[in-house]
Amino acid sequence: MEDSGEFILGNIIKLTRSSEKKFKLGNFKGALEDKMKANAILKSKSCDEKIMEKYKEELSSLYSSKFDLIFDHKLKIDAKKINEIVKLLENKSEQKLKNLDYRGAIKALRRAEKYISN
Repeated sequence: MEDSGEFILGNIIKLTRSSEKKFKLGNFKGALEDKMKANAILKSKSCDEKIMEKYKEELSSLYSSKFDLIFDHKLKIDAKKINEIVKLLENKSEQKLKNLDYRGAIKALRRAEKYISN
């Protein structure tokens, strides 16, 4: 069971890094597809708390920045508000995707992940 958890985590991290690389190269549609695959795995029943914690650590290292306004904002709000913001950003991403605005959709998902990270 432990090996399957590490395999799942490895796939999620690969997809997240691939999405980030594609985003930086301007391939917004590809970045969005990878991010959506990673999110689908995260929301599946095979993903437990241990995997989520390790994923949050990966996000923290991926999105670390000297000037991070989202990190500063997270310090001032509670977990309930963070969850509301994440849901709002995920809905915004879905709306952008319906309008075929891949860049806007992936930016909203990336911003939501920054609220999730440690």
